[in-house]
Amino acid sequence: AAFTIQNNHAFKASTTALDAIKLGIVGGGTVGGGICEILAKKKDYLVQLTGNDIEIKSICVRDTSKPRDFQIPEGCVITDDASSIVDSDDIDVVVEVMGGTTKAKDVVFNSLSNGKHVVTANKALIAECLGEIESHLQTINADKAVGDDIQFKYEAAVCGGIPIINSLQSDYPGDEVTMIAGIINGCTNFMLTGMDRDGLSYDEALSQASDLGYAEADPTLDVGGFDARSKLKILMRLAYGVDVDEENIPCRGIQELTAVDYEYAKKLGGTIKLLGVAEKVDGKVSGFVSPCYISSSDSLSSVNDATNAVEISSANLERTTYIGQGAGRFPTANSCVNDIAAVAKGDVTTSPFNPPSDCKYVQQYESVFYLRLKYSDSIGITRQCGEVCEKYGVSIHSILQNPVTSKSNAAFVIVTEKVSNTDMKKVVAELEGLDWVQGPAFWMPVLRPDWV
Repeated sequence: AAFTIQNNHAFKASTTALDAIKLGIVGGGTVGGGICEILAKKKDYLVQLTGNDIEIKSICVRDTSKPRDFQIPEGCVITDDASSIVDSDDIDVVVEVMGGTTKAKDVVFNSLSNGKHVVTANKALIAECLGEIESHLQTINADKAVGDDIQFKYEAAVCGGIPIINSLQSDYPGDEVTMIAGIINGCTNFMLTGMDRDGLSYDEALSQASDLGYAEADPTLDVGGFDARSKLKILMRLAYGVDVDEENIPCRGIQELTAVDYEYAKKLGGTIKLLGVAEKVDGKVSGFVSPCYISSSDSLSSVNDATNAVEISSANLERTTYIGQGAGRFPTANSCVNDIAAVAKGDVTTSPFNPPSDCKYVQQYESVFYLRLKYSDSIGITRQCGEVCEKYGVSIHSILQNPVTSKSNAAFVIVTEKVSNTDMKKVVAELEGLDWVQGPAFWMPVLRPDWV
């Protein structure tokens, strides 16, 4: 879509008199309602903090006749026409919490074009259109005086209530991020906690997550790792200055994990978590989303249920871990309110995605790997595994096998030394072609290559 840019007013916080910052919220569901509740509860404090009165002038919803589970602010207009907010000269800040990447894109881009600051929780839109958003902002702000920039705020888009976006924007200018490792999807972490702690099967864990509202009717975005991949893409841009096409980030979900894998993980002294991982080595950045083996001594191993955690490794701060609620009404709304307050205070972020870099993104990375193979009994299995691994330069650290209780479910595990994922793919492909291998192999990285 083509977006025209108008020279409408751009709000700048006043330090001399009490002004009203007028909000239009697009989306009156769970998060939109939470924003209204927090702003009402903290109204007096926010006036003292920002020097401005924050007013909700209008809320756009799909169905204006539907009862709301929050108090509609006094004087607030409920509408089903987003353009009445986007095009209104009476709105300073548009808060987009409707989700999706079609209508929401129009709301965000047209709001920016109309000189309005934007606060959004829409990770899918940012991940898909990051480069477009950045270019649009640069065009809009090109002729503005310092401090008058139109602001684009998106703290709630990644990990809900955890202030990871603001931290990567503000806390690392003098540092160099070397690695990101995050539990960045609450649904899958809840499921894997049940599989590990309670011995649930994958299907049982998914059913429980659905019953509690953690899983969508179609859980593919969560269990397939795609939701985590969108978040990782945004974090990689902030940490390393690279804008990577999501499709180029290797992504494996949790659907292939079984109770057998947790038995072996316990035998190895750890557990399995779905992680988004990115690392910079010698100016090259790699990243992936995958289940990973984590030692029980690792801080991320004890992050359970729907909790999120992001660990940032950097030259100056070494390891810093952010833990908190990654989704839900108030955690997500809290991040949106913090962004609204920042705009009301006149805080200016000139480059919301941090400056780009000349780092190169590569799909190859090195790790220790865990490989589980189901098999039918045969002579020479260990020898053939060794020969295939030797062929591709993959060194075996150990081979593990629990007592076989069912021939139809017999499996063993190979743990490698540190090797590249490309060599590991070749090993897996060749092993899967052998007569005694039953079904597809399952393999995953070990988070810390120095673990073995």
